[in-house]
Amino acid sequence: MATNITPKTSTGPVWDWAAGHGPVTGALSATTGALALATTGAATGMPPVWALAVGTAGAIGHTISTLRERLSARTLTLRASSWLLGAGWTTWAIADGPLTWQAIGSLAVLGVGIGTATRSTSLYEDARELELIALADRQVNAEIQAERRTLAAEWVERIQRVCGVTVTVLAIEKWPTATGFTIDAELPGATTYDRIAKDSALLSADARLPHGCTVAATPGIHQGRVLIDISTVNVLEREIPYPSEYGPLSIHTGLPWGVRSDGRDVLVHLREQCALIVGPTGSGKTNMVHDVLAGFARATDILSWVIDLNAGSAGLPWVRPAFDGDGTPDRETRPGIDWLASTPEEAELMLDTALKVGKHRKVVYQDLMAKENTDLLPISARIPQIMILIDEGAEILTSNDPKMRKLAAKIVEVIRLLRSMGIRTVLTALGATGAVLGNLMIRREAKTRVCLTGGEVEGMDLSRIFQGSRGLRPEQAPYKGAGFIGTPESAPGLFKSWRITPNQIADIVRATSPLHPRLDESSAKVAGPDYARRWDSERTAWMRITDGTGTRPVPSAETRPARPGGLNLSALRDAPAPAAPAADEDALAAQFMAQIDAQFGTTDEPAPDDREEGERSHGLNLSAFRKEREKPEGPDWLPDALDAIKAAGPGGMKPSAVADAVAKDRKTVRAGLKAAAERGELVYRDNGPHSVYVHPDHA
Repeated sequence: MATNITPKTSTGPVWDWAAGHGPVTGALSATTGALALATTGAATGMPPVWALAVGTAGAIGHTISTLRERLSARTLTLRASSWLLGAGWTTWAIADGPLTWQAIGSLAVLGVGIGTATRSTSLYEDARELELIALADRQVNAEIQAERRTLAAEWVERIQRVCGVTVTVLAIEKWPTATGFTIDAELPGATTYDRIAKDSALLSADARLPHGCTVAATPGIHQGRVLIDISTVNVLEREIPYPSEYGPLSIHTGLPWGVRSDGRDVLVHLREQCALIVGPTGSGKTNMVHDVLAGFARATDILSWVIDLNAGSAGLPWVRPAFDGDGTPDRETRPGIDWLASTPEEAELMLDTALKVGKHRKVVYQDLMAKENTDLLPISARIPQIMILIDEGAEILTSNDPKMRKLAAKIVEVIRLLRSMGIRTVLTALGATGAVLGNLMIRREAKTRVCLTGGEVEGMDLSRIFQGSRGLRPEQAPYKGAGFIGTPESAPGLFKSWRITPNQIADIVRATSPLHPRLDESSAKVAGPDYARRWDSERTAWMRITDGTGTRPVPSAETRPARPGGLNLSALRDAPAPAAPAADEDALAAQFMAQIDAQFGTTDEPAPDDREEGERSHGLNLSAFRKEREKPEGPDWLPDALDAIKAAGPGGMKPSAVADAVAKDRKTVRAGLKAAAERGELVYRDNGPHSVYVHPDHA
């Protein structure tokens, strides 16, 4: 039979046997030890001189250790006398007997004296140690002050000689990174800080600073003070990897975008501000974009949408880790960005969705803003901010292309209307030119501005980007990834963006996947299927990988009709052309097919029936069309259209939306949908410009 034995818990005092002796315990230990030794020696007939010899040896040993520890003479005297007095008492007690009142009383007096002297000596040693520390600090401070006085005198003389201004240095602070220092100076009379700022390049040259090191003057605590930042170590020339810490961030506490010349992180605050990033080809702008997206991915209250009409290259590295090797979505990993648009059509859908969400938030969250007593939507993980990064977006705003002008109008509308509702933009541009920065909306709303120069001078008019700032020159940042950054919280200055690699991007995507918020339920409802189906296979087929070689998905032989080589006519362009046996034949065939298509592609030819006439434009009576005529149920794209309309639910889909979904022209799609409605496969709801087709299951 098993019994439970409960250990007893001691309630007595707890002794720390590793602790050293204090004044009381030390005296008690010494006196009791002497009494025990004297009693034992008297009982056993030990020669008294032995106790005196042991005490003398102890006094000599403690004297040596005290000298090594560099303690005071008072401590040395106490230790040596304690040993000798204890040894003398023990010798006398062994000879005359330790158990007499005279012997015990004298031992008690000896113990009290040792304890009192030990306490006094301990206090003296503590005071002496503090004084030595203070003396060392005073010596260090004296050396620092001497160095600072030398620096102050040097820079007062230099500023007087170069700028013609006599300043009074109030303080000099060395940077913790040991890469420079800051001078806090008082200006004379009615002089302002920009008298020094405009000559910063001359001051840098006069001080013989290394390339990449600058002198930057900024306003001080009031208008009669100036702060002069002087960097002495060039931190811009070396490559700085992105930090390996992927912890959570917030739009409210700032997002890190790089490192300043003094070694501090650059923090940007984008709750109410848009941002503009300018950088020519080869300056590290794409890498900077990835730094920005890394900060967005780590934020728990930001959803990042990306528009890149250059094949979506800015966003693809943040999407690919969320797909398996065969191109299927990975259920355990979410993409590092929330939406990616690589075509004007998809970008238009994204911007329209942003406008709908922003305007809806203005109405639905009025009670919440009243409760919080604010006119800004309280952004949180439950109601995240939407940051739309538009690569080369500034060029879209200045383009004369009709599609681009349409997108530009929507971008400007997003910037103009949706600040308070937590929808902001980050635009990039290739150059700091008047054409790019001529838009008033960019200059007014994009107060966070970055200019990556990479040593490029052409098109780098820094005065257009950082208006009112002086002394900024592209030659100061001749390194890739280096440039200038200015925010409403800090004056424009040099900085270096972090180097981030594709493998690190993949690591960030996987590490931050649990941090990503989801669009609030109310906004998701108004965003509709355009947002809900953004990761559908039909809309992401272009970005998914089908094998390990990095090739894009290609329709299989089962999904496309096999046909012999021949003319690459418009009827057959939906299917890829077969590979030619040789490059020369390929080029010749391409040239010949282009000529044939140009000459005969629009030749009128009677259509067999009216329905087929509406489904496609007139052209050659080719076998590709004859196959369609053999299908009584409609064209081959109709099943996909029926599936899309069914997925849209009771709201149905407009013919234009169906045309975009199946990648066909609207005239053909309207005719096909009309014929399907006549056959009973669809239901048509006539509502003027808002007419839709609905699947019979939802009708």
